[in-house]
This record gives sequence, C-alpha cells and structure tokens, in this order.
Amino acid sequence: MLLSLIICTSPGIVAAQSLDAKIDSLILTLFNDKDGPGGVFMVAQNGKAIYQKAVGKANLESDVNLTPENVFQLGSMTKQFTAIAILMLEEQGKLNVKDPISKYITDYPAGNKITIHHLLTHTSGIKDFTSMKSLSTIAQKDMSPEMMVGFFKNEPADFAPGEKFEYNNSGYVLLGYIIELVSGETYKDFIQKYIFDKVGMSQSYYCSDKQVIPKRAYGYHKKAYGYVNKTMISFSVPFSSGSLMSTTGDMLKWQNALNQHQLLNAEETKKAFTRYKLNNGEEFTYGYGWHLREIKGIPDREHGGSIFGFKTMAIYIPGEDIYVIGMSNCDCNSPTKITGDIAALVLDELWKRKR
Repeated sequence: MLLSLIICTSPGIVAAQSLDAKIDSLILTLFNDKDGPGGVFMVAQNGKAIYQKAVGKANLESDVNLTPENVFQLGSMTKQFTAIAILMLEEQGKLNVKDPISKYITDYPAGNKITIHHLLTHTSGIKDFTSMKSLSTIAQKDMSPEMMVGFFKNEPADFAPGEKFEYNNSGYVLLGYIIELVSGETYKDFIQKYIFDKVGMSQSYYCSDKQVIPKRAYGYHKKAYGYVNKTMISFSVPFSSGSLMSTTGDMLKWQNALNQHQLLNAEETKKAFTRYKLNNGEEFTYGYGWHLREIKGIPDREHGGSIFGFKTMAIYIPGEDIYVIGMSNCDCNSPTKITGDIAALVLDELWKRKR
C-alpha cells in the first residue's frame, strides 16, 4: 500500500521539487551573499503560496537572517493601494475619475484640464517631483500633503494632459491629497482602516523609521567599500506615491482581496485593469496603479517599487491565477528580472503539466 502510494505520488513530488530547485537557482544568481542584505520571494497559485524563499540578512548589525515574514518598504507598489482607494471613493459616489482636479484643489494651475483619470494613468503632464533638483531641500522635512503639492504645482507642465504616458510620482501624491480632502481622513488612516484592516493585512503599515515594527527588514545601499544603512528620508515626501510597507504574505492577501471583490465591485475593479488611450487614440500599457503587460504572450498585471534601501516587484497572471513577488532590502539588487523569470518558469511548468 505504501509502495503504491509512493509510486502514485512521486512524479508530482519530483516535479514540485524540480520547480523549486529551478526557482532557487534563478534567485541565487543575484541574491548570493548570505552574509549581506538579500531578498524574499513567493509564488502563489489559486490564492495559496506554493513556494517561499528568503536569502540574506534582515539586519546586518544584529546578524539576523531574512524570513518570508519580514516587512519591507514597498516603494511605488504603494500606487496600487492609492488607485484602489480612489476607486473605492468613486464606488461610494464621493468622486468621479472624470472629475477635474480643480473640483478638489481649486487653485491648482490648469486644474480644470487635468482629471483624476490623468493622475491615475500618468498622463497628466505634471512635473514629476522626483526629477526636480530642489528635491534634496525637502527630502528630510515633514511635509503636509498640501505642502508637497505646493512644492511642484507651479512647475511648468511637461506636456498637455492626455498627450503622453510618462511615469509620474507627483500625480499619485495629488491622488493621496484628494483622498484626504474627500474622505476627511488622513491617507494613512484611510489605507489602514478600509484596506489593511478589512483585508487582514496585519503586517502592513504606512512607513516609519521611528515606529517599532515587528520583523522589520532594514534597508541598505552598497558602496565600493561595503554595505551602509539606507539614506533617511521623510516618508511624507513620497507619501501616497511610495510610503507603504508590507510582507509577501500580506501582499498575497491584497491580491486575493482584489480577485474576490472584497474592496470593490467587479465594475470598479475592471477600471484598474483596463488599458486606456491617449488623446490621439494610441493605447498604452498602464491602467490605474498597474502596468498591463504580457509574459510569454499571456496578459499580466505588474508593478515594481524603488525607495532608498529597497526594491520590490510583483506580477499577477490573471488567466492562471499566478502571483509572484520579490522584495530586496538593498537597492543594489533589483528583483524585477528575477520575478519575471520566475513567472515565466512557473507558466512553463504549468503548461507541461497540462499536456
């Protein structure tokens, strides 16, 4: 009986072990310094993790190893949460993505021509504050959302609204400010109450270097002479464009919540994952908070993040319900390519099993 059980189950076990070994090999091509900062990766299918890996250190000074439960800064993956928060407010009838931003920020230059949709899709033409030379003058200051908007709002536009797609952090700062104006709550509290708490993301936070955060992964830069602690910034500067932190497990809860319409109905959810068009009718590959691309000819939804000391990447393939996420606690190592390679590898394995 035991023998027949072994014979029946061993091919699947071998296949799983083979896939794990292949993923391990991909990760270790870049994340190969067990005594330095490293990365955490997860693969999930049908809403459940099927692979998890942590390599390197969560804290170099304390010599603590990374684990899949460590909390990382997300960087621009924050934009997913900001976009969904806007759609939640639209579903409640409190705003419309077609609204001009002048409806909420009355003194914004040319605000009657720039819509919330333009902000969501990076087609507003507003100057990206991260490209401004004067950014260093505020990087460590506590800035209110109004102050942040004031920092860039009088800069000349790069192009007319809807003319071009150009990735833009300023637009997502404006969206966070609009969330506060419309909801009457801080962005931090809104995300905590209506997303993190509702979904059960108990290890997700608005970034803080002061708060005691259990299982925090510390961020690093790499210099010619070795690793150094990340540059300190005020998280009120990236704000709703890049100031959230989470774990791979919580991010899977987030993905599952979107799939199960825990936060938005199907109609509103679809808006986040629709490819839109420029004024000239040309389609571009960005929805609301996600890049909409393809892996091996299969549509996916993806976004990365980069902030001092951290880089992140997540890919979701809706047709196969596959979610792959990678997080690094050194901005010297980007998980972007590896995450894509893992997703392609998992697709290949899935297709082999279906044959």
